[in-house]
Amino acid sequence: MAVEKIIQEWKAKKFRPIYWLEGEEPYYIDLLMQYAENNLLSPAEAEFNLTVFYGKDAEISNIINACRRYPMFAERQVVILREAQMMRDVEGLMPYIEKPQPSTVFVVGYKDKKLDGRKQMAKVIAKTGELFSTKKLYDNQLPAWVEQMVKEQGLTINPRAQQLLVDHIGNDLSRLYNETVKLAVNLGKRKNITEDDIAEFIGVSKEFNVFELQNAFGQKNLTKTVQIIQYFESNPKAGPIQMILPALFNFFSKVYMLYAMRGADQQTISAQLGVKPYFLNEYLASSQKYSFQQIERALLLLHQYNLKSVGIDSARSSDADLMKELAVKIML
Repeated sequence: MAVEKIIQEWKAKKFRPIYWLEGEEPYYIDLLMQYAENNLLSPAEAEFNLTVFYGKDAEISNIINACRRYPMFAERQVVILREAQMMRDVEGLMPYIEKPQPSTVFVVGYKDKKLDGRKQMAKVIAKTGELFSTKKLYDNQLPAWVEQMVKEQGLTINPRAQQLLVDHIGNDLSRLYNETVKLAVNLGKRKNITEDDIAEFIGVSKEFNVFELQNAFGQKNLTKTVQIIQYFESNPKAGPIQMILPALFNFFSKVYMLYAMRGADQQTISAQLGVKPYFLNEYLASSQKYSFQQIERALLLLHQYNLKSVGIDSARSSDADLMKELAVKIML
């Protein structure tokens, strides 16, 4: 069940006795838990009928006893267990999960982990409650997600600003959301987010960022590439090698795919690559700069230097030296 559907049911006063929120993406877990804590009960009801536990400090017996209580002056009570993944024996909740109290809404956050779907606990929750599993978005899903978040703020964002934001922050939905809120606050009466706004309010250089580095590689512009690498060397947080190498691998992989789409129209190519039409010409231009064999070699080199970046088959070179060496081998 999607987050939106769960919230819609809650708004309609339709509740299940247990909501088990698990998985890799904390943003959705936090979103649902915050909503449950702040909206399932009125302020007057919450005073007597809202209980919040934290897994690191909570005792199983106390949680179960709280869940089995009857609500006071209300139809239901809400019990929230945060950070359940930090409990020593979370399966100790099983006696309550098998026989939940109908007037209790028990919401559990189980971040970065998942219950074993083959075991009884997961099967019972899925049958009697809601087992909500999250996973990280793929990188190619992030631009659309940002666009939707921006739209919810009543704003629009141009493609290059969107890419700057995604490349700078990466796959951290909570931070991406917070940054869109910050942008909404700082724009004033304007409604469109530009590259200048990303530079001013998020702190991303318009000239020296991962996106521009990718373009420099694509154009075989060694001078610009080295300039950006040197900027990253002076500003490590702006472009860590752990962010750069996957981005470049993704870029060259898409250029590689172009060779299998010779003759296809641009709309088809854009859809197959998962690239907005606005950026497609940059990939097409790179396919003219590099031969098929050079793209294959670039992908192999990126894999090799990814290993070197974590100390495998490498002398103790700096990240900047590794990147410069990689650029020379790819372009020359």
